[in-house]
Parts: sequence; C-alpha cells; structure tokens
Amino acid sequence: MGKMIKKLKEVQEKPDFFRRSLDLTAVMPLAEGIITEVKSRGDEALREYTEKFDSVSLEELEVEKGDLEAAKERVDSDMLRSIKDAYAAIRKFHYRQKRVAWAEEFSEGVFIGETYVPLEVVGAYVPASYFSTALMCVTPAKIAGVRDIVVCTPPMADGNVDPCTLVAADIAGATRIFKLGGAQAIAALAFGTKTIPKVQKIVGPGNVYVTAAKMVVREEGVEIDFPAGPSEILIIGDETANTTFIASDMLAQAEHGAKSISILITNSERIAADVEQKITAENDGQNWIILADSMNECIDFANAYAPEHLEIMVRDSIAVLKRIRNAGSVFVGKYSPVAAGDYATGANHVLPTAGYAKLFSGLDVDHFMHRMTLQWLDKGGLEKMKDVVMKLCEAEGMGKHARSIEVRFSTDE
Repeated sequence: MGKMIKKLKEVQEKPDFFRRSLDLTAVMPLAEGIITEVKSRGDEALREYTEKFDSVSLEELEVEKGDLEAAKERVDSDMLRSIKDAYAAIRKFHYRQKRVAWAEEFSEGVFIGETYVPLEVVGAYVPASYFSTALMCVTPAKIAGVRDIVVCTPPMADGNVDPCTLVAADIAGATRIFKLGGAQAIAALAFGTKTIPKVQKIVGPGNVYVTAAKMVVREEGVEIDFPAGPSEILIIGDETANTTFIASDMLAQAEHGAKSISILITNSERIAADVEQKITAENDGQNWIILADSMNECIDFANAYAPEHLEIMVRDSIAVLKRIRNAGSVFVGKYSPVAAGDYATGANHVLPTAGYAKLFSGLDVDHFMHRMTLQWLDKGGLEKMKDVVMKLCEAEGMGKHARSIEVRFSTDE
C-alpha cells in the first residue's frame, strides 16, 4: 500500500489528520489592525494598503463607466458568449430558489402568511480574476431584489480590474465595482468610507486574511455568508469507478492552492492503487486515498467529513445519494465533475468548507433576503381564540397581554 493510501481506521484515530480547522490565530492581529485603520482613516488607508499589498497606486478606487466599456472591448466574442451562457444557467437555477409570498385563511377570520424582503445593500468579494465568482455572488442578489450590489475585487498590476471580472459583474447586475482586495476591502464594505458604501451583508470567498476580516466584522454587526477555508473535494468510488476521471478531479482541486484537499474514499484496493499511481505522476496539492471495508463506511465518513464538494462514482449512485446528509454540493455520476458546477451547471460554487456544510448551505437567493410572518385577524377570528390566548397570558403572568385581548370586546369601537 502506497504512502498516499490510508486505512479508514488510521484516519479516524487522528481527528486532525487533514488539518481542516479555520485557524485564523496567526493572521487575526493583522486583519484587526487593517480594519481599525480603515474605520478611522477611510479611503486614505485603503489606498495605502492597496499600494502595500497589490503594488498599485490608485487615485480612483471605483471602476468608472469608461473602464467598463474598455473592459468589454478587451473580452473577445467567444469569451463573452461563454460568460453569458454561464450567467444564463446560473440565473435559471437561482430563479428556481426565489421565495414567493403567501397567505392562507387558517381558520375563519384568521389569515396567516409570510413575505420575503430583500436586503437593501450587499457587498460581494470577488478574488482576483475569478470572474465566475462575480456571476455566483451577484446573480442571486439581483434575483432576490437587492437594490445596491457592491463588488470589491483586487486590481491588476496596471491598476485595472480583470476585464472578464468586470464584464461578468456587469452582466450579473452589480451596481458599483471597486478596485479593492484583502481585509481592507472587507473593512470598507463593513463600515463604509467616503467612497465605499456601507453594506448590510458581505458574501464571497477569499484568502485567509479575507476570511479573518469577515469573522471580525461579523462580531461588529455586519452579517456574512459563512466561514470559508481552503477548497476541498471528497470522492466516493467503488470498483466500477473510472480511475482516470477520479485522479483528474483530485488534481484539478489543487489549482485552488497548495492547501486545497482532495480525498478519495473507496472500498476497492484496486481502485485505490490505480488512483495513487495516476496522481503520483503529478502529486499537486494535498491528495489522500482512504481505504474502507464497505460502502457503508464510505458514506458514514462522507457525512462526518461534510465536504465542500462531494463526487459520487459508484454502481448505484442514487442509493448512495439518498444517504448523504452533509455536503456543500453533490456531483453524481462519472460525467459530473466539480469543474462543471464551478462554471456552467448553474448551481452556486460559493460553498461552506472545513466541515461547515453540517451547519450552512451554499450561497443562494435566501442569503439576500429576510422573512416576515404576517397575521391578519378580523373580530370573529380573534373572538374564537380569545379565551385560549387570555388563559395562556395569565398563566405566564402577562396580565396586560390578556387585557390587550379583552379590551377589544369590552369597549365600543
């Protein structure tokens, strides 16, 4: 058995085997310092940090209309068509998620319902040149009905923003775009400056400094989507799986960075050995192969691990899928690589990592809305529940609550 292959029991005995925890201790002081400076010095601090971290001196932080038009000229027609096709799929998928207000007469004279209200101003952080993330963050916000969608993305060496990112953000419906990256961008969105508007919520992935900054501002009252760490993939494969496909998908994950994790869990020694041989030739990133005794163990491990991306390549994919409880996004069958979901299926690729898929869902339209319940009673409806409500009020010592019911029947209107 090769060095990359581990028995499931060995992994289970070492809970920190994959080092997935979001340990922000080392970078938190720097992130907090940046946030403090941006809060106190605003745009001046933003320009200083942009020059320090991005090696760019900027006069104007906002992308102007002329910059956007220039970007459109730099994107060739085939690329523009591809961006529009991806946007169409993302838009279609997220429209399916949109909530519809409802109200029903639960009993005579008692109407109950819900309505959904979009946030007014949100911020989307888009890592440098990740134009697909601009589509993923802005599109659901636009569908939710958010009035102002503010995008921050780091500038390139020439002081401009990646043209594909600008075009994608514009197509998806961004209202303002700024040349800002890192913790300073999160601080600007969270607290506002003379140039950057303050937002209600910040979404989008980023490096460890961005994540640390998001955690800090959340403590100060600005909501975020969810914590995010290095990207990850877990593949469940049995003896019928295509090992070339598995190895390719594991190696693709490494393009997200050296800390990205790729794991195959299988009950087949042959599959494990074959995948290891194919991966060893390149050996990018953190690649692991776990050998389990049964498919039940594979499924149990996947639910405990709660991966960002889960691929299922087994004989009976549906049977396995029905037992999956924790994953950011699931890819079923050998022709469903994560790359397809990253760009063009329409499902969102901004997903919880580091086990947070047990608690959080991926980015969706609901992230940009809040729900209000509605209650509308006429006098007859209230009268029918009057005695019950008053009895319960009095039992909890809420006499004035009870009186607020009683008064409606003891006085003339």
